[in-house]
Amino acid sequence: GLASGALITSSGINAEYGVAAKRTPFGKFGGAFKKKTITDLTEVAFKSALTQAGLTGEQIDSTVVGNVCPVTSKEGIYSARHTALRCGVPKERPAYMINRLCGSGFQSVVNAAQEIKLGESSIVAAGGSENMTQMPYLIRDARFGIPFGTMPPFEDSLWGSLEDAHVKMPMAITAENLAEQHSISREECDAYAIQSQQRWGAAQQAGRFDDEIAPVTVKSKKGPVEMSVDEHPRVDVTAPAMAKLPPVFKKNGVVTAANASGICDGAGMILVASEAACTAHNLTPLARLAGYSVAGVCPTIMGIGPVPAIQQLLTKEGLTLDDIGLVDVNEAFAAQFLAVSKELGLDNERTNVNGGAIALGHPLAASGTRITANLIYEMRHRGVQYGIGSACIGGGQGIALLLEKC
Repeated sequence: GLASGALITSSGINAEYGVAAKRTPFGKFGGAFKKKTITDLTEVAFKSALTQAGLTGEQIDSTVVGNVCPVTSKEGIYSARHTALRCGVPKERPAYMINRLCGSGFQSVVNAAQEIKLGESSIVAAGGSENMTQMPYLIRDARFGIPFGTMPPFEDSLWGSLEDAHVKMPMAITAENLAEQHSISREECDAYAIQSQQRWGAAQQAGRFDDEIAPVTVKSKKGPVEMSVDEHPRVDVTAPAMAKLPPVFKKNGVVTAANASGICDGAGMILVASEAACTAHNLTPLARLAGYSVAGVCPTIMGIGPVPAIQQLLTKEGLTLDDIGLVDVNEAFAAQFLAVSKELGLDNERTNVNGGAIALGHPLAASGTRITANLIYEMRHRGVQYGIGSACIGGGQGIALLLEKC
């Protein structure tokens, strides 16, 4: 593992560097993390990142944590603040939470960079966390009386959040729409899902996640157990087994439980520092944040969001895809990823090289943090100068970050 690290951002008043990048393993739905709150998970990643960089909470100027569903625990809305305090950040230093849905982990890095660029902070903790297992059932309109003799409906807040009420459409149907537009078959989706699983398996075996993983201690019948491997991947999945699964949302559709991202739990933390802070605290910059871009698209094809986000980013930085050694696009759905890949002309050998959310799972706000962390280490491993991490965002957006190896 690397002794210390930093994330630095682009030229201007300050450059911003990633100096540490850690994430918990991702727990499957109803799995190892069902009793761990988002604060518990973020705390593990934060403490691990501090250790990696050789810092303490005392040196953190600001904490920003992406989270989509804070109702997962009583103190969920306080999570960024509570995590900072648990990790020894002085009470005088601010903390806040942000929500750009599936782009929240990336957005926290952007916010950190902006604070540094404006001269407001020198070292920022930028994270993302989600516990989808703990999403509650709700009873709406109960506060001021339920009419006599009626039974209020239970609402599954997790299921409800996976539908865009503005266009009255589940996320999976937006992927089906892209499959139709881009003539993507069920077989292509299943084949891509198998690739994601196999690439995760190969990366896991080769120790590609070792630098980023912060193990989590969980209770078991045999006592405390240290969890250090993602829980959701199914490396042994076969094409015939996958073909048997019915499409979930549309007759003769392409989206199944096996070729969509897993509903999972996890957290990550990236420490972002200015150039001056790197010098003052003897931090090792791991990567520089060289640019970022956010774009809007039609909500009915929200999954295409990475296309304009990446195109805008490349134009802004005067680069082409040929200059980018590694690309990682969040795999919300195989159909959605394949549509993005087709439209951009992505090179399969340089894209999602260690597998993606179909294998690992997609704990909404944590995914951008995970992708950024994995890109940082993979770029260093391969000696690649530039990498892009990107995600589609429910409601019709895309976000992309450009990283430069230090």
